[in-house]
Amino acid sequence: MKHLILFTFVLALFAPFTGAANPTTKGNDHAAKNHSAAVRTHEADIVDTAVAAGSFTTLVAAVKAAGLVDVLKGNGPFTVFAPTDEAFAKIPKATLESLLLPENKDKLVKILTYHVVPGKLEAKDVLASKGAKTVQGGSLKFAKAKGGVRINNSNVVKADIATSNGVIHVIDTVLMPE
Repeated sequence: MKHLILFTFVLALFAPFTGAANPTTKGNDHAAKNHSAAVRTHEADIVDTAVAAGSFTTLVAAVKAAGLVDVLKGNGPFTVFAPTDEAFAKIPKATLESLLLPENKDKLVKILTYHVVPGKLEAKDVLASKGAKTVQGGSLKFAKAKGGVRINNSNVVKADIATSNGVIHVIDTVLMPE
C-alpha cells in the first residue's frame, strides 16, 4: 500500500510534464483492484493549457473576471483564438483595466466570447473556410495571408494547440466584435 501511495504522489508531481492524469480513487479497495488503470494520459483543457503556457496571463485574468472559467473547462469542443499578453498590450492600459472591472463584465464577456467558436476547427479547417460564427454571435473572417492565416485583423502565430476540449490558435491582436 505504501508503494501505491508513493507511486501516486510521484505521478502527481510529474503529471504536468508527462501528461499522466492524477488517479482518482473511491477508497483503498478500489485503488488496489484498479491500480493498472491508475496511469492514464490526457491533455489539459483550454484554461489549464493557457495557464501552463505562461504567455496568456492577461487572457486568463480576463476569463476569470468574466466568469468564463467553467465554460472553457466544459466538454466543448471549442476553438479559441487566444491573444497573447503582447496582443493585450496593444490595448491602452486604462481601457484594459476598465474592462476587468466588475461593472464592465458584460462587455468583457462579449469580447472574450467573440474569440470562441463552437466545435473544433483545426488549421486545415480554418484554411478551407472563409469564416465562422462565434459563441458571442458575431462572425470571424478567415483569410490566407503571406506566411499564414488572418482572423479578422489578427495573425495566427501558432496553430493547432490540442486540448482535451478543443483547440487553441494563438493570435497577435485582440479581436473586437463590431
